[in-house]
Parts: sequence; C-alpha cells; structure tokens
Amino acid sequence: MKAEYDFSKGKRGALIPAKGKTRITIYIDDSVLNEFRARAERMGTGYQTMVNEALKAFLEKNEQPVTAAVLRQIIREELPEGSRLTRRSTGRVKTARR
Repeated sequence: MKAEYDFSKGKRGALIPAKGKTRITIYIDDSVLNEFRARAERMGTGYQTMVNEALKAFLEKNEQPVTAAVLRQIIREELPEGSRLTRRSTGRVKTARR
C-alpha cells in the first residue's frame, strides 16, 4: 500500500454509471401511491414500473412541452381575475387590483 494516493483526477459518483434510469426522490400523495401499489399487486408487477409507464403515456399523449408561456396561459385560465399577482418594479409581489 502506498503512503499517499493522488485523487486530483478522481471523479465523484458511481464507478459504473447507470444507463437509462436515474434514481430520484419525489413526494407523491399517499392515495396515489397506495392506488399504484394496489394495482401493481393485482397485476403482479412493480408499482414503480407502473408509475414510469403512466408518466410515459402522459408524455406521449401531451406532446406540447410545458414552457413558461404555456404555464402562464394555464395560470391565467385557472386563477380568478382578482387573485392574480403582479410584480412591482421593486421586485415585490402585490395582488392585482382591477
């Protein structure tokens, strides 16, 4: 064994990178998770696989990417007129009055 090792060119992370999948942590409503688990149990598959398939199906169905403009339009449609927020020149947010 050497007295000293040089790690200056070392890289952090897994020695063998995973291909095609990434481990993440997300928060899902308990009721949604329980439903996926129950369905997976009935079908004899994993609930994470079912969640992944559901997300893929959603993305295929909704080809339009969620851009800032699309998100703003959705918010305008969903929020009542009086509850919208506007940004002041100072950067502070205030409720719009119309």
